[in-house]
Amino acid sequence: MALTLYYHPIASFCWKALIALYETGTPFHPVLVDLGDAASRAAFAKVWPPAKFPVLHDPESGLLVPESSMVIEWLAEHHTGEASLLPADADLARETRLQDRFFDNYVHVPMQKIVGDRIRPADKKDPLGVEEAHRTLDMAVDMIEARMAGRRWAVGESFTMADCAAAPALYYANRVHPIGAKHPSTLAYLERLLQRPSFARVLAEAEPLMHLFPG
Repeated sequence: MALTLYYHPIASFCWKALIALYETGTPFHPVLVDLGDAASRAAFAKVWPPAKFPVLHDPESGLLVPESSMVIEWLAEHHTGEASLLPADADLARETRLQDRFFDNYVHVPMQKIVGDRIRPADKKDPLGVEEAHRTLDMAVDMIEARMAGRRWAVGESFTMADCAAAPALYYANRVHPIGAKHPSTLAYLERLLQRPSFARVLAEAEPLMHLFPG
């Protein structure tokens, strides 16, 4: 039986899991969750009470795997398929996990702070929090620029979990906090990510709903 992925087509952390599924060629059944619809949210909360996606379900074992990084870790162990997203070398694997956390915590999270503030009611805005998020993104992009000079992928010579994390984080961050010409290595890295077939597929599938993105 195919795996089940609970997700939304424009949710950035769902993109991270989708890229991994496409990279490994793992068959799965997608279940679209609309958190704005009470019935859809309630049905999903019965599966995973926090109602946060993505969540992967393995019907054979009954195992539920929430959180994008855990989904990729699980795929790397059980569904390597066409690609291994975690290096076999222990030091490279540790560096991959570190870069995965870097892109999630210092690019993805502040980007989501900016996006989230845009859809808040006028009397609930958090300008100080948004300003802090922009400063965090400035710092993060400077670090990425220094790291990616002379590199093709985030860690080692192959596309890894770190690149799965980088693709949605940088794509959306660039829309709310443009990277700019002073970061050519970061822009070149983003372009390589955009050209990666797995990410190109994710973007094509998301396109019909991208008008919902407040940016």
